[in-house]
Formats: sequence, C-alpha cells, structure tokens
Amino acid sequence: MATKTIPRTRRVGEQLRRELAELIRDELRDPRLALISMTSVEVSRDLAYARIFVTLMGDPAERSERVAELNRAAPLLRRELGRRMRLRVIPKLEFRYDEIVEQGARLSALIDAAVASDTYRHHDEADHVDAESGT
Repeated sequence: MATKTIPRTRRVGEQLRRELAELIRDELRDPRLALISMTSVEVSRDLAYARIFVTLMGDPAERSERVAELNRAAPLLRRELGRRMRLRVIPKLEFRYDEIVEQGARLSALIDAAVASDTYRHHDEADHVDAESGT
C-alpha cells in the first residue's frame, strides 16, 4: 500500500486557500481586500482550526484593519466553505498578517547595503594601495 506523501492537513489547507481566494473576491467584494495575498494556511491536525497568513499592500495601520475585517467576515466565509467543501468539520478561520515577506525584504535590503559597503570599502583600499605604490 502506498503511503501518502502529502498530509491531509496540507491538502485541506491548500483547498481552503483556493476556496477562500474565490470567496474573498466574489462574496466580500471589498475593493480594499483586492490586493490580499494568502501566503500560507496552517490547519490543525483535527481540522478544527485554520490559521490563514495574508499579506496586504498599504500602511501598517491600514493592514491591521484589513486583517480585522477578514476576521469579522470569518463566520460568513466559514459558512460558505461548508457549502463548497466536502468536509465533516469546517475549520474555524483565523486570519493573521504574515510579516515574513516584510522581514525578507528588510533582510534583502540589509544584505544589499552590506555588499555595497564592502564593494565600496574594497574599492577604496585598492585606490589607497595604488596611490602608495605610485601606479
């Protein structure tokens, strides 16, 4: 008998992500939520809870308000998921802002700055050596 390579919770999470994307677009019809991106979905082993990580464009205060709007709409979204998905239990939804994208961008900027600084410093040292040698 073949073993399953993808755990059930991950399959359910992927299906939740696809269905939620459609529901948010079609049912909520909120233009402020148009630029939402679901980065990952974590489903508990018993399928009772799902934590949906999202990223949104805009300033931080606005982002937290959009996540709050999603959490207020969670019961409606859960009810609609119940109509669309073939699960005995539809997970309780919790939306959270995913800061990993921002952290990645900050880390990338720091790396770029360090590389630029190192290149500049290396260039200055080479000029200094050339000046001392008289070439």
